[in-house]
Amino acid sequence: MVSETETSLIGDALVVLGAAGIIIPAFARFRISPVIGFILVGLLVGPSGLGSLTTDYPWLRHVTIGSADEIALFAELGIVLLLFSIGLELSFRRLWQLRKLVFGIGAGELGLCGLILGSALFLIGDYSTTAAYGLGIALALSSTALVLPIAGTRSAVGRSAFSMLLFEDLALVPIIFILAAFSPATSGNSAELLLTTLWQGAVVVAALAIGGWFLLPRIFAQAARAKDPELFLAASLLVVIVAALATAAVGLSPIVGALLSGLMIAETEYHEEVEAITAPFKGLALGVFLISVGMGLNLKSIVALWPQLIAAVVGVVIVKAGVTAALLRFSGAARRGTAAEVGLLMASPSETTLIVLATALQAQLISRDTAEFWQLVTAIGLTITPLLARIGHDIARRIEMRNAETETEEESSPRRTVIVGFGRVGRIVAELLREHGRSYIAVDADIDTVAAARRDGFVVRFTDVARPGSLDKLVIENVEAVVLTMDDPVQQLRMTRHLRTKHPDLPIISRARGADHAAALYQAGASDAVPETLESSLQLAEAVLIDLGVAMGPVIASIHDVRAKMRQDIMTKGQLDREPRIRRTRRSEPGGTA
Repeated sequence: MVSETETSLIGDALVVLGAAGIIIPAFARFRISPVIGFILVGLLVGPSGLGSLTTDYPWLRHVTIGSADEIALFAELGIVLLLFSIGLELSFRRLWQLRKLVFGIGAGELGLCGLILGSALFLIGDYSTTAAYGLGIALALSSTALVLPIAGTRSAVGRSAFSMLLFEDLALVPIIFILAAFSPATSGNSAELLLTTLWQGAVVVAALAIGGWFLLPRIFAQAARAKDPELFLAASLLVVIVAALATAAVGLSPIVGALLSGLMIAETEYHEEVEAITAPFKGLALGVFLISVGMGLNLKSIVALWPQLIAAVVGVVIVKAGVTAALLRFSGAARRGTAAEVGLLMASPSETTLIVLATALQAQLISRDTAEFWQLVTAIGLTITPLLARIGHDIARRIEMRNAETETEEESSPRRTVIVGFGRVGRIVAELLREHGRSYIAVDADIDTVAAARRDGFVVRFTDVARPGSLDKLVIENVEAVVLTMDDPVQQLRMTRHLRTKHPDLPIISRARGADHAAALYQAGASDAVPETLESSLQLAEAVLIDLGVAMGPVIASIHDVRAKMRQDIMTKGQLDREPRIRRTRRSEPGGTA
């Protein structure tokens, strides 16, 4: 006999899986963000949506969730798995490199936003000093669960956002204990509890790090020998759950344990396998959390309080976006466009804001009505986060493009290399030129590529080289060389011929698809043409020889000899192909030999 509780759990699982498998693809077809889709699903099936009609229509109980508390456990597990997947993309070395951003910009952003918001609430609202600044620091928190999936951790925007979010996650426990210490009903031992939690947390984190260093390679080695993907999945979930429970047991957030477990696995040689196996859980985990956010929206309250809610959301967004962007810009940690994009991306409150609001309510610092109002503000802020991210991206692109010409002149020296095309190959060439102190300027016809590259600190200009005359404006007397990296063989040949005719002594280095394309480029006048197929074959041969135990020196020498011989063969072929064409051209000229 199936109990009512089991039936309810099965129904909740059906709603979540139905949203992930049916409704969300429908939103994607109309190019609606999955984030908004999940929140709207939560609003639809939640207690203020169809869930409110279950009394009149009992059959709706099978497709709705009566209370957000029913999936609260799933939502918390979703955040834990999401942070675990983020930890897999990081490493302790990257965290060490970000330490100045974490404890400098991160601390400044949280403290300054909390101070401004708290002061505004104290002056405008009917709040006590403790309540106002407690609410201010709660609203200053930003959403790790939404921001990092949108921005990632590799881009300039993602690195800046992650640094601040990491500090906020670390500061969550002290914030909670400080609020509890100001409770009218406090017993006076909150400071002692805070110190106890901090030293116990430090011990647990150290134990997990040391234990993971020695045990994780052995655990995953056993799973690898069994050649069973399910064992990898089970071992991964075991590690993340144990770490989350360990940090929660001493009063820290389970998020810290989840992130730490991901970092520990990222340091092993099995992290790519774990990341691939757990990837499907990342989207589903985020979906469960967002459904719970949507369920927290009360349509009746929104309709009744919409002027106050709009004012509160707009005020929080303006303060946080302005402070975050200003700190990043004036500290020199980000360019203007990047700072603006990060500011808007971090402007909404967070899922951890709900935790701090619950703590303030329990500590009797705020009333229940106040807590519910700011919970609505938080839910609305989370809902509009994708929209803010899109607006921030567009604003950043416009800022970078507006200053492109000026900054290019400032950053360029009298002698420079021109890189045409800034995809994967062009970026690598620019990185190496910059590393060796050589000046360059890159051009690309994709405005999104240009904006993203400029946010990462590259000297890139928006130029369509297919437009007549645009290439001649770039290649002037102070250009040392031209590098053609775009993947368009016809355009590469046309540009090579044009440049060689206009500039006989200019070094022209071009990317080539294969040997025949490289020969055609040499025939057109290229100084060097690098076939991708040739280089990949040489790198593969080098790796094989080294893995077989051949000494590095002889391998490099032999690879160099083979490359030189093949290059000479391709150049010879290009010259042989060129001579008949020259003879045909001469014969066709007036007075030519028949």
